Amino acid sequence: MSANADIARLFHEMADALELLGENAFRVNALRKVARVAEDATADLAAVARTDPKAVEAIEGIGASSARKIVEFAGSGAMREHAELLAKLPPGLMQVLRVPGLGPRTVKLLWEQGGVTDLATLKTKLASGELAGLPRMGPKTLQNIAENLAFLETAGQRTRLGDALPVADALVAELSKLPGVKEVAFAGSLRRGRETIGDVDLLVATTKPSPVMHAFTSRPGVAKVLAHGETKSSVRLASGLQVDLRAVAPAAWGAALLYFTGSKEHNVLLRERAQRKGLRLNEYGLFKDDGKPEPPQDRGLTPVAAATEAKVYEALGLPWIPPELREGHDECGGTPAPLIELSDIRRELHCHTTASDGACTIEEMAEEAKRRGFDAIAITDHSRSSAQANGLSVERLREHIAAIRAAARRVSGIHILAGSEVDILADGRLDYPDEVLAELDWVVASPHTALKQEPAAATKRLLAAIEHPLVHVIGHPSGRMLGGRPGLEPDWAALFKAAARSGVAMEINANPHRLDLRDQLVRAALAAGCHIAIDTDAHGLDNFDLLRFGVLTGRRGGLTAEGCVNAWPWKRFEAWRHSRGR
Repeated sequence: MSANADIARLFHEMADALELLGENAFRVNALRKVARVAEDATADLAAVARTDPKAVEAIEGIGASSARKIVEFAGSGAMREHAELLAKLPPGLMQVLRVPGLGPRTVKLLWEQGGVTDLATLKTKLASGELAGLPRMGPKTLQNIAENLAFLETAGQRTRLGDALPVADALVAELSKLPGVKEVAFAGSLRRGRETIGDVDLLVATTKPSPVMHAFTSRPGVAKVLAHGETKSSVRLASGLQVDLRAVAPAAWGAALLYFTGSKEHNVLLRERAQRKGLRLNEYGLFKDDGKPEPPQDRGLTPVAAATEAKVYEALGLPWIPPELREGHDECGGTPAPLIELSDIRRELHCHTTASDGACTIEEMAEEAKRRGFDAIAITDHSRSSAQANGLSVERLREHIAAIRAAARRVSGIHILAGSEVDILADGRLDYPDEVLAELDWVVASPHTALKQEPAAATKRLLAAIEHPLVHVIGHPSGRMLGGRPGLEPDWAALFKAAARSGVAMEINANPHRLDLRDQLVRAALAAGCHIAIDTDAHGLDNFDLLRFGVLTGRRGGLTAEGCVNAWPWKRFEAWRHSRGR
């Protein structure tokens, strides 16, 4: 499986450790550069290292020393220098870096001058006031640290969908190649598309589970074997992610996949329905209930249905229910409308180029969108207030519009819209005057600052953008970052009502660090009659792959192709686009 995320994590952690130890800044920056190379790499660096170790060193940005570390990781799943550096620090200090807003320099100060060695001592010393005398630790700073620590504690030790799903995909592909494996899939909350997961649940159908379990627990990248059994094993990967593998009989595949996908609430609904029909449902199948207490499979009874999920649902008098809807709400009340599919998406409406903070040119982004079969792409570089993202002044924006128009003439077979991701300022004003906005084909209005506003102020702010006639879509409306910041908490019902009235679309930002709107808000927006946009917020060509996470979030909210502006036929999309203040 691709180990690039693990490689990037290890290099980032080594860089963090060096900063905490006060080591040379050149070494720190070199390690961070390698981490970024690993994050952006399209090839599996560990696989490259195993095939041709010298090829790793030939990759731009990776020196000889770093290449050796990657080769070491490819062979053992670990890096000796990483372990040695972490051994020089208090065991819990690296966890303090997980607190949003705390970088290595601040954590170094808290450790050396404040005696903070882990999250527990940080919490204790914040509560006691012991940190108040430290340099740069004023009341507001300490309050922010306390609030961010509290948020981290409530966020829990969960893994983002975007980090877990590629791991699960790779493991499924790997296990499917083993002799005797008839079926393999991931299940649990990951299959249901939840934005974060506790661990990865894998399921295999095989008549010979022992060799499968051995291959699973002995594979490269396993940091610790937590359990090794005949039909169930658990491991912890080098990344810290726990993966559980269960083996089931091929004849019971559908019932097992249904059971282990969950949710618990959905399974309860199905068992209750089975009981009303005189049936018993478990992970082995759907059986006739003969009133005996012993499990039916232990008595050799033949199930009514078990081989496929569809057969089990059919025997219960239900249509097959998509995993994303299996949360124990109202999913068993009728036939669900066909949910949006990745193949339904026809255009990307939020992306960035080298004009602001993107990695590719206008033409490179357009050509990639065209290669993926899209009919249009909106180039939406940052507006002037986003100085940290090289936002465009009015003069630069006008030059950029001209460059987009010129690229549109050169690149055939795709529509290229001249747009902007325009900051919604704290008071609700947009970052460009109306006469400038009117020169654009497409306007994404997004909040980037003042993301701790009180709900009333946040509601007023976003309402102003929603009601602006030149805005097409509200980008990542809450501004949240999963595991990083909670974002705005406005009156969503009021916002969705206004958006439905004005015709503005609300965005699902597909970046797995955002997934904003979240699934529950997508459901509420659709109920209010809102249009939804699904965009990757791409800053490079690989970011187009993030679309799947936005589609999963939309599906969890009940989104259909009819409700998504990216999926509309071009003429319908254009008619709606021009209706916005044009």
